Amino acid sequence: MLASMVKTSNSAEDRFEEYLVRLASVLGHQDREEPLRAYLAGLCLPGERKSMEPIAARVDPRHVRARHQSLHHFISNAPWDEDAVLKVARDVVLDQMERHGAVAAWIVDDTAFPKKGRHSVGVTRQYCGVLGKQDNCQVAVSVSLANEAVSVPAAYRLYLPEVWASDRKRCRAAGVPDEVGFQKKWQIAIEQIASLQREGVPPAPVLADAGYGATTDFRDGLTALGVPYIIAVTKETTVWAPGTEALPPRPYRGRGRPPTLIRRMKGQRPLSIGLLAHRLPASSWKTITWRQGSRGNMRSRFAFLRVRPAHRDELRHSPRDLEWLVIEWPRVEKEPTKVWLSTMPADTSKDQLVRLAKIRWRIERDYQELKQEIGLDHFEGRGWRGFHHHGALCIAAYAFLAAERARLSPPEPLSFLRAAPIPRGFRPRGSARSGGATRRQLNRHVSSPARQSGARALTLLRMRSSAAGRITL
Repeated sequence: MLASMVKTSNSAEDRFEEYLVRLASVLGHQDREEPLRAYLAGLCLPGERKSMEPIAARVDPRHVRARHQSLHHFISNAPWDEDAVLKVARDVVLDQMERHGAVAAWIVDDTAFPKKGRHSVGVTRQYCGVLGKQDNCQVAVSVSLANEAVSVPAAYRLYLPEVWASDRKRCRAAGVPDEVGFQKKWQIAIEQIASLQREGVPPAPVLADAGYGATTDFRDGLTALGVPYIIAVTKETTVWAPGTEALPPRPYRGRGRPPTLIRRMKGQRPLSIGLLAHRLPASSWKTITWRQGSRGNMRSRFAFLRVRPAHRDELRHSPRDLEWLVIEWPRVEKEPTKVWLSTMPADTSKDQLVRLAKIRWRIERDYQELKQEIGLDHFEGRGWRGFHHHGALCIAAYAFLAAERARLSPPEPLSFLRAAPIPRGFRPRGSARSGGATRRQLNRHVSSPARQSGARALTLLRMRSSAAGRITL
């Protein structure tokens, strides 16, 4: 069935057709290929909204109602496996990523979707990165594969808050599978990483921000999986300074159970990373450049130490292993700005540690483009299945664009997808009203109308609608 993919593709249009065949092969039913083509085309085409009805109007404006119904069933009801779609998308990107080097990092992150009401699956009042505060939103956890040139999410799952998981009636109404219960975000990430390991994804160190790194159980979970990491932590995290460590258990005195827990003494205790940074001599700091930015070389001042994390180690039988502590403290700042702990080998170069720590910028850009250009946060349904199907297809669309970007340096203008003519005066529900105020962009999480620059990158596919309304390439 996939024999046609063996031939060499000479154009982006051929490669997109092959990609659609690969995606359709994992959907489980031939009738799902047509709405797959339509939905991916609608996501890739420029447009203000990428929810179902605007997509239906964009790809088949003369049969909007029928097309909308078809897409709604495909996204919200059809029982295809979104993880299988993500696997195809991931493999397509990996093929091109290898041209620029091995996978450098697996990046754990989450992104928020502001919502009104209480019926959308997983919505509750929680920290919302879009707004920088607690508000009503959904949050999805992801693991992305990245190197210096290419990155793409490889795992994607909605975080189900405890207030939702404990209300099974509410979960059933939103289609949450019975086996899905409450898990903290870091637990979801550990599960995703373990799954990627089982699937044979090329291994790489795990990166995450302090929202994950401040949890000792998360770092311990990565170590248990045999995965090295370089993870941001807070300045309040405690470590044993070089040359110090916890004392061994007290000597056994012949009565009762022998002591087994390591000890802390009044004059020998761990320090917070912030305090340790202030005590370092000037010779400990080194200026390192990690990449070329749009405004020139990106450099800062760093210190590198070998330390033992100390979180509640008085309850352990032995000290934790030595890890790298990386502290960033620009000369113009009064305090350190970022700190990381890393289980990379002791002989890892300092330049490599910094480059790895700083590669997280790629996933920030990925989410910005996924929302602003592809419509990741435009889904208007309320169910578990629809949320994950829409997310998987957004990532699949983005993966094709990322693979093309990696294939062509710089990318050629890929313009084989064009929207069908829209009937005069037609405006689908969900589109912006003329004269309406635009939403202010706060950070990488926020959505906005498709940018003109995005139109150049996303006009990849040409589509025409036949008299019967079938999408053809």
